[in-house]
Amino acid sequence: MQVIAMKRSSGCIEDQPSRINKHIMVKVAIAGGSGQVAHEIIDALVASGKHEITILSRGNSAPEGLPPGTKWQTVDYQDKSSLVQGLQGIHTLLSFVQLLSDPNQESQRNLIDAAILAGVKRFAPSEYGSKGTVDMGWWDGKQRIREYLEEVNRTEKILEYTLFQPGLFLDYLAFPYKTAKHIDPLQLGFNFGKNRAMVVEDHEDAVVTLTTAADLAAIVARAVEYEGTWPTTSGIRGNRLTFSQVIGIGERVRGRAFDVGKVRLDDLEAGELKSSWDLEAVHKAVSQDQASAMQKMVSIGFLLSSVKGAWDSSDEMNRLFPDYKFTSAEEFLKGVWEGKP
Repeated sequence: MQVIAMKRSSGCIEDQPSRINKHIMVKVAIAGGSGQVAHEIIDALVASGKHEITILSRGNSAPEGLPPGTKWQTVDYQDKSSLVQGLQGIHTLLSFVQLLSDPNQESQRNLIDAAILAGVKRFAPSEYGSKGTVDMGWWDGKQRIREYLEEVNRTEKILEYTLFQPGLFLDYLAFPYKTAKHIDPLQLGFNFGKNRAMVVEDHEDAVVTLTTAADLAAIVARAVEYEGTWPTTSGIRGNRLTFSQVIGIGERVRGRAFDVGKVRLDDLEAGELKSSWDLEAVHKAVSQDQASAMQKMVSIGFLLSSVKGAWDSSDEMNRLFPDYKFTSAEEFLKGVWEGKP
């Protein structure tokens, strides 16, 4: 692995007081700002009315409906000099680069190198999901970037960074109803609309962290204003529940028993999904001809990785912002499903 070798002109980063400055203005750059998660977080940053927000994009011109208080900067992710120019004066860089469209993660590696050269203080790579990546091949890029960031700081802290990990979006359990402004509904192991769920036999106590998109956006916005040093991992624990507890909530808010399909661990390890039902929706980043294979892969990967602790997020952000009240899974889902057929 080749890692850019350089020192920041500002020297080492020292810890600052652990508080949020209510009046701080941060120059923030958003890479990959056209994505759904990016839009949720941009909205939260814009709502604060305090920051200068630059959206980096490959596009030659700004799209219609650019959020107020933001500006558009065209960059070439394959040209570090272009990225360095686009990052001049930026304090915090948040990446939402689509992992599937860049298998070798060249865009994010170039982004990291350019951030160091441009003197960016803070960086958050394209994460916003599970703690682990085991058995989830579509997220191999996350592990590659984690390793690259570790290598960058191996001998000296060159770039302050954090991994925002909220687990699974609680909004997905509202499928097919849309509860977030930008994030589309997605089915993943639980189908409250059809009163059914999929679990690994003898692993009903596997843990999944469920956090609303709104809570993730609010926490990231707070982290941008945080004056202290970011922790390397920023676990965000909206709700920490076992599969059995999620099913129990489903049965209470839906008022009926769930059809629970149990699949065997050894079948999953062999790449077989012996279930009476499959996912009915996939992410828009996946083409239609890949849909069937992706549905099976995602189902298997989610179930296998949950057994191995990948979705049991840590709680660094909960401890950093103890006054923040996260959305209760049961209250949220009751609001979604009350009165629904």
